Amino acid sequence: QVQLVESGGGLVQAGGSLRLSCTASERTISSYAMGWFRQAPGKERDFVAAITRSGGSTYDADSVKERFTISRDNAKNTVYLRINNLKPEDTAVYYCNAGVLISKKSPGGSWGQGTQVTVSS
Repeated sequence: QVQLVESGGGLVQAGGSLRLSCTASERTISSYAMGWFRQAPGKERDFVAAITRSGGSTYDADSVKERFTISRDNAKNTVYLRINNLKPEDTAVYYCNAGVLISKKSPGGSWGQGTQVTVSS
């Protein structure tokens, strides 16, 4: 298990940008695949993006890939999610995830507490 702490969420107007951060404590993230999921009100938690230990990234859909960028800085023990051109439908709690492998249907075993992103129209 990896302890993960997200930050960077907030209230932003549509069209704006945010960069979410997820920092691991006690263990280095270099040994893990990292990912981001989000949960909108009344909906299930959904996969957003993942990045392998070597830096390869995957996204939920082409539409997400156009606006979302996942990256990692192992030296800072941090993974990021950059979101551009935010839309009201991006409003959700964003969760950081860590594991051996992460995919849309198989998240890793460690979760952060989540950070709220609210996009106003």
